[in-house]
Amino acid sequence: MNTKLLLATLLVPAALFAAELPKEIPLWPNGAPGSEGRTEKELQVKNAGGDVTSVSRVHNPSLTPYLPAPGKANGCAVLVIPGGGHRVLAIAHEGYNVGEWLRERGFAAFVLKHRLARETNSTYQIEVHALADTQRAMRLIRSRAAEWKVDPARLGVMGFSAGGELAWLVSSRNDNGLPDAKDAVDKFGCRPAFQALIYPGRSGDVQPKKGMPPAFLCAGYGDRKDIAEGLAEAYLRFKQAEVPAELHMYSNAGHGFGLRASNKGPHAAWPERFVEWLEVRGLLAAKTP
Repeated sequence: MNTKLLLATLLVPAALFAAELPKEIPLWPNGAPGSEGRTEKELQVKNAGGDVTSVSRVHNPSLTPYLPAPGKANGCAVLVIPGGGHRVLAIAHEGYNVGEWLRERGFAAFVLKHRLARETNSTYQIEVHALADTQRAMRLIRSRAAEWKVDPARLGVMGFSAGGELAWLVSSRNDNGLPDAKDAVDKFGCRPAFQALIYPGRSGDVQPKKGMPPAFLCAGYGDRKDIAEGLAEAYLRFKQAEVPAELHMYSNAGHGFGLRASNKGPHAAWPERFVEWLEVRGLLAAKTP
């Protein structure tokens, strides 16, 4: 973890987390379907301080849970999906930092490592393997909701860039569980209670239909045209479909700002706007399990 970033962002001593560093949980303990025989070791890129900033070569997809301290949990949970163009996972500023920020504020957060469809020589597909990882992550969290003090009805998804694509896909392609599944986890539903699309890729593909989960939309004015203008157009489609949505477009931001200590100005406060939106939607008012 980037201790300096956590100090700047959370304003709490890093030592508070030293005894409870989260450990990854495989989505499939016996290996992910479609990754049979893949034994390559995950590739990690680290900064000068030794903190992991990105990962690739993911063949054993996993969740890293960030659970709030006892008595602080609000029962709301967020699956966090980092971006990286489906080539890498920007796991620090779009993953771990977000998990820590949410945990400190009473949320249960779960950072997803999913399989990457566009890295060199990949055999994976976005709408097959990466989507399956996302759906499985939602099911796994719900299967352990009582243990993790999570309200299954208040589990949502947040995705950044390429991760935003997956957040949208699981919001549009989901179910309430597979009753005939042999795997007990697959009997739990994968429908999000809400979706947060943070400068999502392929914004033009976002075609909401009535009844889909409400959406929090966020991007920078200086982002690519297909993302900045695409997300603004997607907001109008949400409204036309009568799906509640809120759009934040920050004039001083481009692509990939995520959650960093170096963020200055209005876009640095997008996480607070997200929490306010959840409160307005009534997603923080329910009783904690």
